[in-house]
Amino acid sequence: MSAVVGKRPSGEGPGRGSATASGTEVPYTLDQPAPKILSFWDQGAFWGNLGVSLFAFSGAYTVLAPDEQGTPHLAISAGIVAMIVGTVLGGLMLGVAAVPGARTGQPAMVLLRGLFGARLSYVPTVLNIAQLIGWGTFELVVIADAARALYAGVPRWTYVLAAGLITTVLTIWPLGSVRVLRRYVTIAVGIALVYFYVQLLREPLPDLGVGSWTRFWVGADAALAVSISWVPMAADYTRHSRTARGAFGAAAVGYSVTQIVAYVLGLLALALVAGDSGRVFDPFLHVALGTVFFAVFVLREADQSFANVYSTAVSIQNLAPRADRRVLSVALGVLITVLALWINIGNYASFLSLIGSVFVPMLGVLAVDFFVLRRGHDWDVSRTAPSRWGMIAAWALGCAAYQLVNPGTVGWWRRFWTDVQGWLHFTPPSWVSASLLSFAVAALATRLIGRRART
Repeated sequence: MSAVVGKRPSGEGPGRGSATASGTEVPYTLDQPAPKILSFWDQGAFWGNLGVSLFAFSGAYTVLAPDEQGTPHLAISAGIVAMIVGTVLGGLMLGVAAVPGARTGQPAMVLLRGLFGARLSYVPTVLNIAQLIGWGTFELVVIADAARALYAGVPRWTYVLAAGLITTVLTIWPLGSVRVLRRYVTIAVGIALVYFYVQLLREPLPDLGVGSWTRFWVGADAALAVSISWVPMAADYTRHSRTARGAFGAAAVGYSVTQIVAYVLGLLALALVAGDSGRVFDPFLHVALGTVFFAVFVLREADQSFANVYSTAVSIQNLAPRADRRVLSVALGVLITVLALWINIGNYASFLSLIGSVFVPMLGVLAVDFFVLRRGHDWDVSRTAPSRWGMIAAWALGCAAYQLVNPGTVGWWRRFWTDVQGWLHFTPPSWVSASLLSFAVAALATRLIGRRART
C-alpha cells in the first residue's frame, strides 16, 4: 500500500532512526514519525526571528529596484510600500507552504514525492540542496563581516569558525533550538529593534518621497523573493506543529510582521547614509549603545544559518532516507565553514536568487494539487510514488513565465531569456510581478492538467 497523509513513507521501517528517548527532538532518520510538539508561539518566535536578519538591513537596498549600474529607481517611501506589499504576499505563500507539512508530518522535499513522484522529486531536491548550501555559506560570511564591523581586532576567519560551530550545534538539536529562540532570543531581538527605531527616528531624515514609483513591482518582487526563499523548507519545521492552523498563522504572520519591521529599519538607515548600501550598518553602530544592541543581531543571525543547514540535511534525507541527520549536520557545518573561508560568496548571490525563483511556481503547483485537486487526500510520499509528468510540465510553464518577466542578472541565463523575449516580441510591462505571474501560470496549468488527467 502506498504511503498517504499521516503515514510514514513505506519501506522505511523502524530501526536506526528511532526518535530520542524523550520524544521531544527530531528523529535521526526518516524512519520515525515527527513529534508534534511545537505550539503556535514556538513557531511564531521561530519565523519571527527568521524575519529579522542582517540581510534585511543590507538587502533593503534591493526593494528600491536598482538598475544594473546600481542606481535605485524607487523613492524610499515607494520602497517601503513595495516591501510591505511583497512581504505580505510572500508571507501568505509561506503560510500556504507550511500547512502540508503540518497535515502530513513530512518534510518539504519528501512532500514533493506526492507532487512529482519519488524519482522526479529528486530534481527540486538537488536544486534546494544547492541553494541551501549557498545561503548557509552566505550567512556565515554576513555574520563574520558584521562581527568585524563590531570589533576588527580579531581575524575574520575566527568569526567564521565560531559562526560555523554555533550553527552546527544548533542544527544537531533543532527543536530545542526553536524553543530557545522563543524563550530568550525573541525578547532580546524585540528590545534591540525598539531601541534602534527610537534612535534612528531621532536623526534628521531626508525627504523620503524623492524618487519614482515606476518600478514598484520590481521592488515588491525583491521583498517577496526573500519570503519565498523559505518556502522549500517550511514543512521541515511545520511537520512538528500541533495544528495546521497554527503552522499557517505562525509562518504567515510571524515572518511577515518582523520582516516588515526589519526592512523599514534598514531603509531608514539607508536614508541616513544617502543610499550607500555599503554603509548601511553605520547608523546602528554610531548611536549610543549601538554596538551592544547590534551584537544581538549578529548573534541572532546564527538561526538563519542553522535553518539553512538543518533543511539541507533533511533535504538530503529525501535522497537517502536512512542517513543520520546528526552526521549530515556536522558534515554540512564543516562544508559551509570551509566555503565561507575560501570563496567570494558575493559573486554567487545572483545564482542563488536564480535557483530560488524556481520555487515560486512550484508552490503554485503544490497549492492547487494539494488543496484543490486532491484536498490533502491520497498524497503518496512513499519511495515508489509514481512519476507525475503533468505536474512537472505545469512547474516548467510557471518557471518560463517568471524568467520572461525577470531573467535575473546571471549573464548567460539573462542573455538566453532576453533572446526568447525577442523571438516572442515580448516586452515585460513594468507593472507585472514575475513572482505573481509565475505563481498564477503554474496554478492555472496545474488545474487544467489535473482536471484533464481525471477525465
